[in-house]
Amino acid sequence: MKEVQIESRQKTPWWWVPTLYFAEGVPYFVVNNISVMMFTKMGVPNGDMSFFTTLLYFPWFLKGIWSPIVDVVKTKRWWIVAMQAIMTAMLILLTLTLPHPDAATIAGGNTSISIFWFTLLLFIVAAFASATHDIAADGYYMLAHSPSSQAAFIGIRSVFYRVASVFGQGGLVFIAGLIESKTGNIPMSWQVTLGVSAVVFFLITLYHTFALPRSADDKPRNEGAEGAAKNNLAELGNSFVTFVKKPGVLLAIAFMLLYRLPEGFLIKLCQPFLVHSVEQGGLGLSTEMVGTVYGVFGVIALLLGGILGGIYSSRVGLKKSLWVMAACMTLPCLTFVYLAIAQPSNVVIITIALCIEQFGYGFGFTAYMLYMMYFSEGEFKTSHYAICTAFMALSMMLPGFVAGYIQEAIGYVNFFWMVMACCFATLIVTYFVDRTIDPNYGKKTD
Repeated sequence: MKEVQIESRQKTPWWWVPTLYFAEGVPYFVVNNISVMMFTKMGVPNGDMSFFTTLLYFPWFLKGIWSPIVDVVKTKRWWIVAMQAIMTAMLILLTLTLPHPDAATIAGGNTSISIFWFTLLLFIVAAFASATHDIAADGYYMLAHSPSSQAAFIGIRSVFYRVASVFGQGGLVFIAGLIESKTGNIPMSWQVTLGVSAVVFFLITLYHTFALPRSADDKPRNEGAEGAAKNNLAELGNSFVTFVKKPGVLLAIAFMLLYRLPEGFLIKLCQPFLVHSVEQGGLGLSTEMVGTVYGVFGVIALLLGGILGGIYSSRVGLKKSLWVMAACMTLPCLTFVYLAIAQPSNVVIITIALCIEQFGYGFGFTAYMLYMMYFSEGEFKTSHYAICTAFMALSMMLPGFVAGYIQEAIGYVNFFWMVMACCFATLIVTYFVDRTIDPNYGKKTD
């Protein structure tokens, strides 16, 4: 124990918490966001793009099923380094094997998704490795330093996860756009971008191999792996049974599936709308401009909304903040209706509109997170919250499967009007849930 304490002093969390959560964020945004932009720029139709990139989200939806394995096999530190090595390998393979559709096919917007079958397979492997890495990283965070240190660094880990978002949605997209504008070669621009992410992730993996401290508490369960896995699976089953028996569970599930319904449709078509030509109903922005406007300014607005949402809800509580946040979640969707109808060419106007929508989503999402914590209260709080996060993932997946096909059928203007109609679902579930919430929940007490 003395040795562990000495090592902990030598390896302050500043040496590994920021890089660990940056490493947690990068593959998530590469798989779920970069893939959307890449397939769109490669000329894959919105329907196929939206459907197949939504499939890539499944590992994060299902990760609770195999989380017991991480608990009983090897250490959390081992899982972190191993998954980072696998993700590095996948990024290298993606770089080396990315297909190069011809320019005419890309310009026509009818590139078959089938030519990317190996790319999708590599993305899926990377997604499973990334989801497993999330399990191990969060577990390791609670074992590798003291509870007081964990509390002190909770904000730091969140900040660096968002830095990864800016790097992925902003920096990498900007690099791709810059190369595209210089060479006119879209496939090569994304190949280089994936190569950059592979180099960055290789350096992170190499660093963590030596920088992550070893903790005496970070070890597999003492009992046999098979017995421990069975016990964990039994606990998982028991937690699910107790979850479905909770009072008001159907209303809670409806809220978790429908509160973010408008954003579930928007998130898959936002970037395609920004880069598609004016003739196609889009705004015709360059790739690097999207990286700046959406990946940097949009993410900053999202973060600001989340921070202010947390401050506001802590002052007035969940119940009093719920309707304000529901309004912020829904009304800013009108900005996309405006953009689709007016199709402005002024980048400042586009940036302001995107920032309004992203700020509203960040602010309104706070109520969603608070409600999941509220509903999870009780004996099985941790496992029930994990089940809630699975429904949270499902709430984005279900719209994502069909969003692209709907847009192709009715066009961008009608699609965004449909998104506005979906806001009624948000308001209806908010009305019913509001009646069940303790007025004092979430309110900061002096």
